[in-house]
Amino acid sequence: MTPTDSTVRPSMARHGRFVTAIAIDAIGTGVFIPVTMLYFLAATSLTLVQVGAAMTAAGLLALPAGPLVAGLIDRYGTTPLLRAANLAQALGFAGYLVVGHTWQIIVCAWVNSAGRAVFSGCYGVAVTALAAPGRRERWFGLLGSVRNLGYALGGLLSAVAVGVGTHGAYATVVVVNALSFLAAFVLMRTVPNTRPETGQGTAGGWRRVLRDRRYLPVVGQQLCFAISLFALNIAIPVYAVDVLGLPGWTAGAVFTLNTLMVGFGQAAVLGRVGGRVRSRVLVAGHACFAAGYLLFLAADRVASVGLAVAVVLLGAGSYSLGELLGGPVTSTVAAESAPDALRGRYLALNQLAVTVAGTVAPVALSGLLSGGAAAIWPTLVGVSALGAALAAVMGRTVPAAASRIGSA
Repeated sequence: MTPTDSTVRPSMARHGRFVTAIAIDAIGTGVFIPVTMLYFLAATSLTLVQVGAAMTAAGLLALPAGPLVAGLIDRYGTTPLLRAANLAQALGFAGYLVVGHTWQIIVCAWVNSAGRAVFSGCYGVAVTALAAPGRRERWFGLLGSVRNLGYALGGLLSAVAVGVGTHGAYATVVVVNALSFLAAFVLMRTVPNTRPETGQGTAGGWRRVLRDRRYLPVVGQQLCFAISLFALNIAIPVYAVDVLGLPGWTAGAVFTLNTLMVGFGQAAVLGRVGGRVRSRVLVAGHACFAAGYLLFLAADRVASVGLAVAVVLLGAGSYSLGELLGGPVTSTVAAESAPDALRGRYLALNQLAVTVAGTVAPVALSGLLSGGAAAIWPTLVGVSALGAALAAVMGRTVPAAASRIGSA
């Protein structure tokens, strides 16, 4: 092992329980998301519209949780709040076993959504605290791979439940999910807490964060990157199967390719870009997204089904490379651009961009998709171009973006 490798490789021996808790959390989430609506339709007498409205209401009510908890992160550290988030989600899923009315779903789903928002707000701060400068891309990359594989494994387990299709099978998923968050809570109890230094560094609070114009390109770039990430679940599979008329297995092949690349290729990609300027790597990531979108557009003009499938998979590969390049670097720049004493608030603002993308993307991408290939893919190329432009601005104005990957 070279000295450089030893300085950037994550220490699993020291932080194995934290990584395990993250993996358990991801598997639990991956198990339940695909069967959410099916479970409530099987367990209650509510209609699809009523269940959907209840879940939407709970999500909207939970939106303030992230920004509200940011001050607590800056004051008390992340570990107590991560424990609370896991416990809240365990209780929320346990509540799903006894719901029967709309208001009960709203309450339990709100507890879950708020816990998820708190977890997301703590995640970047926690990783930044446990990883020394120079190691953070590796840590964000490792945990991103773990979460991606966890979601995939959870999805496979949920597919078994859907195949069985009984209320008992869905209830088992809920029980397993509640227990998974309880296990993550127990593991987090053994993870030491790192409290940020307080004092003059916290002066100004949210006013200081919102007035920091240098951080705005970071948030804008995060918004563009997040919109591209949501395209995988919302637009690409539907486009391949419904618009292009390709075989149904094409959507599964796209997801499998992305899971394998992100789950197993992150370390290799970070090794190749080590020592390069972060902002330039972000620009390259957006360029890979754009190249993938152009390939999806080109697939609409291919007559052969086999060739169209190949073009779509090539586009998915380029798209996945964009995710590999940009994911860890985006997270690292967002974290290191914030002062230690206010990192919780800064990252809450950055996470808000992801939340906005997740709220807007389903409606926006579905609407664009209804207009065909000529509507959606040039628009997403434009989003990637904007993201690349903002990354270039960051390289000139944000010191963390101008530094090199792996630099202390």
